[in-house]
Amino acid sequence: MKLLARRELVPAVMVVIAFAIGPAMSPHFLDARYLMDAVSQQAEAGLLALGMTLVIVSGQIDLSVAATLALVAGVTAKLMSAGVPIPVAGVLGAGLGTGLGWINGAFISRLRLPSFVVTLATMAGYRGVAHVMLGAGSEPVPPKFVGLDMMTVPGTPVPVLLVVLILAAVATGIVLHRSVLGRWIYSVGTNERASLFSGVPTVGVTTRVFAVSGFFAGLAGLIIDSRLGIARYDHATGLELDVITAVVLGGASIYGGQGSILGTMLALLALSLVRTEMGLRNYGAETQLAVIGTLLIVAVLVTNLLDRLAQNGRSPVKVTT
Repeated sequence: MKLLARRELVPAVMVVIAFAIGPAMSPHFLDARYLMDAVSQQAEAGLLALGMTLVIVSGQIDLSVAATLALVAGVTAKLMSAGVPIPVAGVLGAGLGTGLGWINGAFISRLRLPSFVVTLATMAGYRGVAHVMLGAGSEPVPPKFVGLDMMTVPGTPVPVLLVVLILAAVATGIVLHRSVLGRWIYSVGTNERASLFSGVPTVGVTTRVFAVSGFFAGLAGLIIDSRLGIARYDHATGLELDVITAVVLGGASIYGGQGSILGTMLALLALSLVRTEMGLRNYGAETQLAVIGTLLIVAVLVTNLLDRLAQNGRSPVKVTT
């Protein structure tokens, strides 16, 4: 736990720095409503990051989350346009996301294929299916489903999407840090072979974490439908970079066995503030992408350094006579 706490200091320091610099660029930066809106704009990335945390802690990677989001958004919009009731379409969309994630997990765990290769392939496949289904145009969603991002908790300025993200983070944190499944996830991420010999159902663990990742991608697909009012095959292109950056910056080891939901949420807040500040400075999308990529490299270097320091601290001291 001490190692986790030390890892979580990195995004926490970034948040403090962002709060120190932000007011100089906008007098509204420290306004509570402004901050809540900024974070709620990252709801899709936040949900994807929760699922990605489980995947990375288990020692895997999921490059298909943004493509899953786009495919679920497209299918859900098509269902609604065909007259399927919104609640039913929503449940089917979340179920589709879960199923797509399960497919990833099944290929990886049962066929012993590398998660990078499998999810790289399904990233292209899922996005391709969305393109075939939607073409180069867009599919509108019913007006009744549009505007979830503008809704607030009755009587308060708190965005509904912020509440959804917090509740999802709490639930995922309980699973990862307070359940048998969570202990299995850490165990598999640390040493899958040893976990198997210890009786941990490694195949089931891997399949479940990818199914959860797909489920959150499905929810994110519903949210982006409501936020934008249309579905497009290229929705959320490149969002997987932000998501992986948030998880690794939050202290998860890219090699597995380390990570926390708190760290991921702190990193998500830090990245949200960084993007907000870059937006205030009128930095373009390409510049923002370069900054996020740089932060990912820095995050990997920092976590590797912390791992080495921890290993050195555990090394026995040699006594010479």
